[in-house]
Amino acid sequence: MELNDAFDEIYNHTHLWNWGPDWIVLKKVYLSFPESFSILTPFAYSYLEELIRSTTSEYGRELVNTDGKLKKYRKVGTKLIYLAIEENKDSNPEFVEILPEIKSYFSQSDPTDTGDNRNSVAHGFMHPRFWNQDSFEKLIFDIAKLSKHARF
Repeated sequence: MELNDAFDEIYNHTHLWNWGPDWIVLKKVYLSFPESFSILTPFAYSYLEELIRSTTSEYGRELVNTDGKLKKYRKVGTKLIYLAIEENKDSNPEFVEILPEIKSYFSQSDPTDTGDNRNSVAHGFMHPRFWNQDSFEKLIFDIAKLSKHARF
């Protein structure tokens, strides 16, 4: 798959109102200014997490604790991956087969990370100047691979 095809695959399966316009802008910016990957990477990680969440029971509704109070926090990171695996193992085995390799994006950060996991990006663990273009493009290709399974 070519990079342009990956962007199109993502757009074709995204929530057109919530995410579609942003993916159009991201594609235009990145293809015009490839060095922009460092400002586009956090958006891509946010989208990846939302895409995975769209396949779970946590998507699109308020969550309530057993005591009837609203939950403050939804599952994130590897806990979200495990929830997606559990809830899709019977109905969407093709999606579940991809998730273990996606789990690496949610691993704990360490000093050698270069923007190739969500924690180093979202939590400011690694300064953006150390992220790299290859990591960004791999993220785009992986999002494209998951896209047809989104339930936006």
